[in-house]
Amino acid sequence: MRFGFDKSTLPTADAALPGRDTRPFEVGDRHLVTGNPIETDGPEGFGVAVFGLGCFWGEEKTFWEQPGVWSTSVGYAGGHTPNPTYEEVCTGRTGHSEVVKVIFDPSVTSYADLLKVFWENHDPTQGMRQGNDRGSQYRSIVLTTSAEQQTEAEASRDAYQQQMTAHGYGQITTQIRPLDAYYYAEEPHQQYLVKNPYGYCPLHATGVSYA
Repeated sequence: MRFGFDKSTLPTADAALPGRDTRPFEVGDRHLVTGNPIETDGPEGFGVAVFGLGCFWGEEKTFWEQPGVWSTSVGYAGGHTPNPTYEEVCTGRTGHSEVVKVIFDPSVTSYADLLKVFWENHDPTQGMRQGNDRGSQYRSIVLTTSAEQQTEAEASRDAYQQQMTAHGYGQITTQIRPLDAYYYAEEPHQQYLVKNPYGYCPLHATGVSYA
């Protein structure tokens, strides 16, 4: 808890930090690995996927390494506060998760492929944490950008629950819901592990295969 607020509890809209109308920082222009734009939904016909699976530094790297991924960025989503800062998200009073936005070429990779990466690279049963990273910003979440993604994500959760149960894990706590807004994170956080190759951001994969 900090200043009397339990960071594992999601704030209501009325109790969330107020945020601001415009973003108070720079994001950066080009992706340091792919060379493609960061602030974009990609070329026409490309897909957009948004996932939260713990600390976004390592998770962004996991996704930019996948075939067919055109660009990635890290940001904040799933909460209430408009244009938050990293420090505000860390208080737990924005309701946002740390998330990765993935722009992908559907002729090379599918949303189903990305869901497999999502499930296999964290522990989706831990509630408001991943490992020692505790608080609502680290919760497992899938923010969908279409009705088709919503249906596919829910089906994948049910399928992975069977695998997790068979390996002795409990109930999946992952939130799956439509994306309301995505707010880019500050420039130092974008492609963090390129800028800080020895940075600390462990994965918390269970070792349970999706299929």
